[in-house]
Amino acid sequence: MFNTTLCRRVLLVAGAFALTAAVGSSAFGQAGFSPIDKSNPATSKQDTGLKPHATPPTVTPADKLPLDKIKLPAGFKAEVWSSGHPAARTMVEGPKGTIFMGTRQLGRVYAITNKDGKREAKVLLQGLTQPNGLAIKDGALYVLAINRVFRYDNIEDKLDNPGAGVELTDKFNLPDTVHHNWKYADFGPDGKLYVQVGANCNICEINPGIHGQIRRYNADGTGMEIVARGIRNTVGFDWHPVTKELWFTDNGRDWAGNAGPEDELNRVAKGQEGAFYGFPYCHANGIPDPDVKKPNACAGVTLPAALTGPHSAGLGIKFYTGGMFPKSYQNVAFIARRGSWNREQKFGYDVAVARISGGKAKIEPFLTGLLDEKANTFHGRPTYVHQMKDGSLLVSDEQNGAVYRITYQAKSAGR
Repeated sequence: MFNTTLCRRVLLVAGAFALTAAVGSSAFGQAGFSPIDKSNPATSKQDTGLKPHATPPTVTPADKLPLDKIKLPAGFKAEVWSSGHPAARTMVEGPKGTIFMGTRQLGRVYAITNKDGKREAKVLLQGLTQPNGLAIKDGALYVLAINRVFRYDNIEDKLDNPGAGVELTDKFNLPDTVHHNWKYADFGPDGKLYVQVGANCNICEINPGIHGQIRRYNADGTGMEIVARGIRNTVGFDWHPVTKELWFTDNGRDWAGNAGPEDELNRVAKGQEGAFYGFPYCHANGIPDPDVKKPNACAGVTLPAALTGPHSAGLGIKFYTGGMFPKSYQNVAFIARRGSWNREQKFGYDVAVARISGGKAKIEPFLTGLLDEKANTFHGRPTYVHQMKDGSLLVSDEQNGAVYRITYQAKSAGR
């Protein structure tokens, strides 16, 4: 179903990003916003011989998953929670415990349930264009696939036949450009639906009224407001449990060398909604772009709360509020870093934690081992994190089509 022209435009090239120069064809282009697209390495002045690391999504048998590679702090344990759902990224949980998973590459939405004491993954929806954006509200599943938006009411009662859903596409009025527009969406503490609209290029001047934003809407798609601007590609955000401020990851530009500019963790401070975060003119902690130039490129830019590494590809972020992990992890943000897609010395492929203090953050390792730095190879790509009701943490592995469950148990006294 949903076999539309938009669906046929999925950019799927052996699992690698298809970096194209299609920016200029966008129906949303306006005079004064020139598509200086440097995504093609053959034309980028900063190219240093980088090349993509193709990682097509696979279904790795459960007994072949790289569980033995995973390293965690003392007391933490990883286990395979589910498998057999290739390319799955985002995770949201319904009121009855169903885990819904969105994809970027395969056009599917999965539903994972417990059946007869066993965990079962099934394809709930398919044929959509990059339905990465999922959100839950009042028992309804919201699915965002580039510019198309659907709501499936009482979805957990309709897992065998979800139907067509209620289409809200016209009300949300999202651009149909595919590049960096696989969605992330979530309902905030204010009850509004927050949605990202990424840049429609690797590096170019964008229309700031359309791209490079985080927006928020009423649940029915009305009342759109722009919360943050100048963002290249955030596919993960969450709200601090105490301050209720919005924090988001942002992936930096490509083809400017191995060193970065580094990816970012940003904060929307109270009273600073609508702030500008630099794209395309200023990156990281104040680095002017070498291709898209303007005087005083970093003036007025809200700089990151922390840098998250060169081409680390931070995606999902969640603040921990559960009772299972030690108190030192309360209100700490877990960030799934998918890992570099074209950096010569690979980086990321892990889960990091961000410890927040005074509007800044310190990045520390948490789940490691999937990257073999010596061999410069990797065994999996963590993409999103989800806190379960019991306080455990789920980590999706897009490459292997699996989810790992992280638990903690303190050692008994006397052992």
